[in-house]
Amino acid sequence: QVQLVESGGGLVQAGGSLRLACAASGIIFSMKAMDWYRQAPGKQRESVASITSGGTTNYADSVKDRFTISRDNAKDTVYLQMNSLKPEDTAVYYCHTRVFAFDYWGQGTQVTVSS
Repeated sequence: QVQLVESGGGLVQAGGSLRLACAASGIIFSMKAMDWYRQAPGKQRESVASITSGGTTNYADSVKDRFTISRDNAKDTVYLQMNSLKPEDTAVYYCHTRVFAFDYWGQGTQVTVSS
């Protein structure tokens, strides 16, 4: 049974930082690409960052140079370090992976950035 559990969200002022974590179970974590998505109120869910099993990363233009995705295969955990946060980063952030063409999502963690 695949489970993804996010943590680390919260309320922060603009310009601040947060670090999200996603603990995975039920998968061979080291072999899976992992992603972070976010969904703001009234908007579609969008991709934020991804990391392959080999450590190659990719970012949405809106977060490039501010966010960093990383992974610790010993802890089966993927991280999202978010710096220089802006009010428009306010959203529920979700961890995601795909196993045999089936998408798995965490429960989400709320990030709120005040101006």
